[in-house]
Amino acid sequence: MTAAVRDYSIVGPERDQAVEAGRADGEWFQADIDPARMRELTQRTNLRPAIDMVIWLGLAIGLGVLAWSLRGSWWAVPAFVAYGAIVGGTSDARWHECGHGTAFRTSWLNDLIYYPASFFLAREATYWRWSHFRHHTDTIIVGRDPEIVFPRPPSLGAFALTYTNLVGGPTLMAGTIRHAFGRLDDVTHELVPSSEIRRVVWEARVYTTIWMATIVWAVATTSLYPLLLIGGPTIYGAWAMVFFGATQHTGLREDTLDHRWSTRTVLMNPIFRFLYLNMNYHVEHHMFPAVPYHRLPQLHAEIADQLAPPLPSTWAAYRQIVGAIREQSVDPSWEIDLAVPDVEGARGAVVQGFEWPSGDGAEVIVDVASIGVGEMRRTQIDGASVVVCRIDDGSLHAVASRCTHGDAELADGALIGCEIECPKHNGRFDVRTGAPTRRPVSEPIETFEIDGSGHVSRKPSSQKAAKP
Repeated sequence: MTAAVRDYSIVGPERDQAVEAGRADGEWFQADIDPARMRELTQRTNLRPAIDMVIWLGLAIGLGVLAWSLRGSWWAVPAFVAYGAIVGGTSDARWHECGHGTAFRTSWLNDLIYYPASFFLAREATYWRWSHFRHHTDTIIVGRDPEIVFPRPPSLGAFALTYTNLVGGPTLMAGTIRHAFGRLDDVTHELVPSSEIRRVVWEARVYTTIWMATIVWAVATTSLYPLLLIGGPTIYGAWAMVFFGATQHTGLREDTLDHRWSTRTVLMNPIFRFLYLNMNYHVEHHMFPAVPYHRLPQLHAEIADQLAPPLPSTWAAYRQIVGAIREQSVDPSWEIDLAVPDVEGARGAVVQGFEWPSGDGAEVIVDVASIGVGEMRRTQIDGASVVVCRIDDGSLHAVASRCTHGDAELADGALIGCEIECPKHNGRFDVRTGAPTRRPVSEPIETFEIDGSGHVSRKPSSQKAAKP
């Protein structure tokens, strides 16, 4: 059988076909879960991720010092291999969670890890942030998702070559250097808003400068060790990134609006779970990206009966992946037969807040006494959906409940301090002003008047939040 070849580019003909078929920006299946329990699971903390990050940074620094001290000895080989795996491999999970802004409660702590991790992986921070937004919007939708690593028809040879990163690593670096010179391709313009292009260029220049300085250091000392320490782990350590990352989607269904068919959950051992920051619970993460990594096992326990059975081990995952590659190399349309349960009454979006009857006029009255600190409730004013919430200082606020970026229901997200976080892309708004506070959102949301008696009404248009 002749293998059919699809165009996986996000600027090719498959892009328009995905849009026409309704697969772009689609409404995805979400498992049902108790709203109160979901509020618990989306709570953030700084302590747990701080402990995990300190241990990880300690491993990276310690192995780097050890490898450097052993240079000239054969013992340096395993030391650099381990160092490369931590820096150029397991940085992926830290990049991922801090990029979502769900690792730490405090935003700047997420950025403190996100930017170095991006460099370790040769992923331009701003460019890849927007790439990952698209990945979550259109997961494994051909022509829309820029992060489909193994297009069909696959081959075991190409799959094995990916672990060396001899192609992927230099390709990323070359793309960064092109960006540093202001040469931006159509994919970049497709993913990154024009307002962020300048940031992409300057980040690329920072990366390129560091790489060039390392090369000068290596030439000046006539030694390859500087390259093994900086830049090199992106290539020789990436096997660890691929080892874990390949379990996410490889061999699973394309072009479906149900993560249970396109995404895989694997029950890994505690060491792997630490290195991978629980991203082995990947179906759960894609359904509810507002849940921080350390609570994903609890989320899995809540919704496991609505998902396909998780694979019992990493070994089992690879047996499934290799088998799928063999089948799809012959027949690209072949699919893994998963035991996905037919959930009665399944909804495209889980409802996380109590819904009061719709208001008929320009004002509604809500039971604010029932809203605790950190809780949200929904109501409607003149057909407009509104979310009422109580922030940490005890004050009440009311804002429009639809995200201005992804049109997701904000009441299904998380309330973090004075910010409400969208459950689709983790963008945030200040509920006091409606102003956007975290990418990808850029347009403000409308705010409403609310008093202590629970009267909610529209503000005059002149008082709506202005775009920053």
